[in-house]
Amino acid sequence: MISSLSPTLTEPRLISSMCSISATVAPPSLHSISLIHSPMKQRKAQSLRLRASSASLSIDVGVVPIPKKVLVPIGYGTEEIEAVVLVDVLRRAGADVTLASVEQKLEVEGSSGTKLLADVLISKCAEQVFDLVALPGGMPGAVRLRDCGVLEKIMKRQAEEKRLYGAISMAPAMTLLPWGLLTRKKTTGHPAFFGKLPTFWAVKTNIQVSGELTTSRGPGTSFQFALSLANQLFGETTAQSVGELLLLRDGYQNPKIEEVNSIDWSLNHTPRVLMPVANGSEEVEVVTIADVLRRAKVDVTVASVERSLRITASQGTKIVTDKLIGEAAESAYDLILLPGGHAGSERLQKSKVIKKLLKERQEAGRIYGATNSSSTVLHKHGLLKEKRTAVYVSDTDGPASDQMIEGAEVVIDGNVITSLGLATVTNFSLAIVSKLFGHGRARSVSEGLVHEYRGNLKAS
Repeated sequence: MISSLSPTLTEPRLISSMCSISATVAPPSLHSISLIHSPMKQRKAQSLRLRASSASLSIDVGVVPIPKKVLVPIGYGTEEIEAVVLVDVLRRAGADVTLASVEQKLEVEGSSGTKLLADVLISKCAEQVFDLVALPGGMPGAVRLRDCGVLEKIMKRQAEEKRLYGAISMAPAMTLLPWGLLTRKKTTGHPAFFGKLPTFWAVKTNIQVSGELTTSRGPGTSFQFALSLANQLFGETTAQSVGELLLLRDGYQNPKIEEVNSIDWSLNHTPRVLMPVANGSEEVEVVTIADVLRRAKVDVTVASVERSLRITASQGTKIVTDKLIGEAAESAYDLILLPGGHAGSERLQKSKVIKKLLKERQEAGRIYGATNSSSTVLHKHGLLKEKRTAVYVSDTDGPASDQMIEGAEVVIDGNVITSLGLATVTNFSLAIVSKLFGHGRARSVSEGLVHEYRGNLKAS
């Protein structure tokens, strides 16, 4: 799906398709090249001309937009869904996003236990100019951001110079308010912290744009928050294109979840879930599945099939996993779940350890599932035979077309669950919670996420 985007969306640093080039080339002897460009601080499209007189070479490199620079700071206890969705969506839109740690090290553990590896320490960003600074929430993450002097200076300068800034979940009340950056600004935030916002200016909306400030309510509104920021940076067309790619629809919080051949998934012990990941796995899916299931008190192990605990996900987010797959495979699990991401799925498919684990599950009638392109992994290992799915891949690469339930975002067939992935992965995760613990637990988790999950499974 990523390949369907325009070059602007998928590769912001590639400008060749946007360039108009004319050249007359003489003997290949270049003695002098000059670059002529307008001042950088104007941050407008520039015209670059390269001249090599002795080679009679003249190239006009048309209009080259400067990438929009975005800062997403994180600290211990940051809500990982919010941070990763911001990075994922804005990179897809074409932004140059920096994930910066406010701690003394790059590795930061989020509020639900996922470890992210930041690009830089916040001190490296102190003198940089950003088009947008967006704060994820989470506790104590929002407090860690608040107590960072470097970040406070960056944010106050951002507001003073009327550049875009935003905050989600606990961050409006716990971070921006103490810094004095909510004055005379309509603001929203997480329901649990709503009472801390200035009463006259507090509004109960999922997204609130007030001048340069954008605020939002929680993990369940992260996609809306990120797309609103993408719209302000790049325009409605780009934001809409990214939203379509992420499978965001008008009614996405009231999804079509279908179940056939229903069986009981409840257990008399804490469920244990293994989620294998690889370089190229989709970070939104990895982080969301782990986050939602851990909120429901599921024991989740994220295991790398690479030689390192660290993986680089599809949009460049670096995740530090819990174990290598060899070590993880020594334990028993109630479910195995494969996140999507085309490159990641291909690497998962090549893992002999995963193939063995999946075959054992099929023979024992145990529970397993996949999102997005990783349904192909299940199919190629013979684990989707006579199973209905949410995903269609061509007959040569995936389940047959008559296996897919048209219009369903999540499908449960007996002991197998599949999903379209990306923005639908929250409902995939909540459907698992519902099957393991009942609808009451799933609804409680969804309320904490500020995500409307109706989750009444519809039988086909």
